[in-house]
Amino acid sequence: MRVLATRRLPGEAWDELGEVDVGTGEGPHDDVEILIVANERIDLDRFPALRLIANYGVGYDQIDLDACRARGIAVSNTPGVLDAATADLALALMLAARRRVVEGDTLVRAGAWGSAWSAGPFLGREISGATLGIVGLGRIGSAVARRAGGFDMRVLHHRRTRDGTPGFRELDDLLRECDVVSLHTPLTPATTGLITRERLALLRDGATLVNTARGAVVDEDALVEELVSGRIGAGLDVFVHEPNVPEALRDLPNVVLTPHIASATVETRSAMTRVVVDNVLAFRRGEPLPTPV
Repeated sequence: MRVLATRRLPGEAWDELGEVDVGTGEGPHDDVEILIVANERIDLDRFPALRLIANYGVGYDQIDLDACRARGIAVSNTPGVLDAATADLALALMLAARRRVVEGDTLVRAGAWGSAWSAGPFLGREISGATLGIVGLGRIGSAVARRAGGFDMRVLHHRRTRDGTPGFRELDDLLRECDVVSLHTPLTPATTGLITRERLALLRDGATLVNTARGAVVDEDALVEELVSGRIGAGLDVFVHEPNVPEALRDLPNVVLTPHIASATVETRSAMTRVVVDNVLAFRRGEPLPTPV
């Protein structure tokens, strides 16, 4: 089976695939049966022989599952192995945004430390003892909740289905009640624009919104307006039109921005490659996929 990957993946497991063409190339790929991507839009018409899309990542919102289903193309992803890294970054963004870490770093590098240490305009807000609202209590959201316990945070959550879990709140009530809100939902038709202008207005003054899920979960224009007002802060790893980030966001001191790096650790990216390779090898052998979508 000819395998095409849009990029070479890190980690030793990659070499187990043997010969792999890397790069999208031009024109049709009539003989490609296995395609390795990182949640990218694919013109399926260019791949008439395609039988498997192995997605390097847990999110697959850019892959047309209906079209794949219609053509009998299997799709796999890499769940589970990036939970810890993503949860770690969510906590890092909370700390950085509320304790103004990036602003402080910039101040020191500019030689403008001055009187910033004393009480005054450089005061941040604690996460210890704060109320954290988790939107989407799946594997990653649950990992964030466990870490929040180490900071003595009070943890509330919202999920699509009630299951009797303590701390459940309806979404609007959660937004009103929390000091920090962390988003961990997949991007689906139901979650696109979930955090609307009206819901952003429910956040209390001084609250922090953290997004390591997908940019389109939030009304980005409305979020920019709230941040420009200075009423809330944010830590954002994802954006609607990546890699393009609104200029208004880039100029604000009350938002910490990272370039979609929630899973970007040596250990996690290697583990993701391991899962991709396991799916490809299982497919070649005619065995069930370890992690089918």
